[in-house]
Amino acid sequence: MLRTSMKLGTVVRLGTVVKLGTAVLAAGIAVAACGTVQMGAAAVLGNSRISTATLAAQVSNLNAGYTVYKNRVSLQYPVSQMPQQALSWLVRFQVRDTMAAQQNITVTAGAVQRALVQIDAQVRQGGSGATLPEIAVANGLPPDLIPDLARYQAIQNAVIAQLDGGKLPTRKAAQASLQATFNTVQCQASKSLNIKINPQFGMLDYSQLSVVAAPPSLSATAPSATPSASASASAKPQLTPPC
Repeated sequence: MLRTSMKLGTVVRLGTVVKLGTAVLAAGIAVAACGTVQMGAAAVLGNSRISTATLAAQVSNLNAGYTVYKNRVSLQYPVSQMPQQALSWLVRFQVRDTMAAQQNITVTAGAVQRALVQIDAQVRQGGSGATLPEIAVANGLPPDLIPDLARYQAIQNAVIAQLDGGKLPTRKAAQASLQATFNTVQCQASKSLNIKINPQFGMLDYSQLSVVAAPPSLSATAPSATPSASASASAKPQLTPPC
């Protein structure tokens, strides 16, 4: 089996493969109205929503990619968490678009294409021999959303260029400061959306913009949610925006 140990997070930030779980993918995603989340919504972000139908389609796409690549990749999450993984990416993309709007940034098609080349180059530099679609599946990203990942990266490139004046700092302290500033800008974008996740899928960990299991005290309202790989690495998910 080809070991695709590279995380997409290493591509889209400045700057181990988890064993495949034995759980199987749930047969489908039920439409539920939970608390303040709109009927039929997997998540609500400001005036927009991610419908359960949209999420179900992306889970199907992710599962189809896994079926094709399962002999070549090691997932960084249990198969049963595909809904949480796909929803996390859909949320991240909307947050990043909001970030661009707040920073008055317009991303061109050329910038998106350059970002895709950048991502693909970093995948090749990883040395595993894996393709970008394989890496996407290993990281819970439905392969048909790779263009969205390129836009996500292009927005980051533009925001960083705006923050650093077009010249990346070389000192570690300055790089850390730039990373912190970028994180704050992204946090403010996510906070402005007042994100609500359908408890059927869990809650949002703002530290990773990942959908994770609800705390034990809320487990009764989210029986089908299970921890994601990022939640497993952190005992206390950040459930409110840290900004």
